[in-house]
Amino acid sequence: MVSSSHPPITLYTAPTCSDCNTLKAWFGHEGIAFEERDLSKREVMEEVRARTGVRLAPITLIGDAFFQGTFLTQKPLLTAALGLSRAV
Repeated sequence: MVSSSHPPITLYTAPTCSDCNTLKAWFGHEGIAFEERDLSKREVMEEVRARTGVRLAPITLIGDAFFQGTFLTQKPLLTAALGLSRAV
């Protein structure tokens, strides 16, 4: 389990996004709390596009850092950003 000393995590998802579901399951498995935001809502899509310049799910924000792409693309980056010592 990860220490709760990391910055807040926001995960931008879409209802039919399998990588989004995989990321949510991985965060749950690791005991990592996050806020989920639904990109199918126009205001949420505009919010993330203004912050990151992208709008395709999944998008993960950890503090001011953002990660975009498939679960397999994001996982090693998130593992490092969260200070996880092992790859799961």
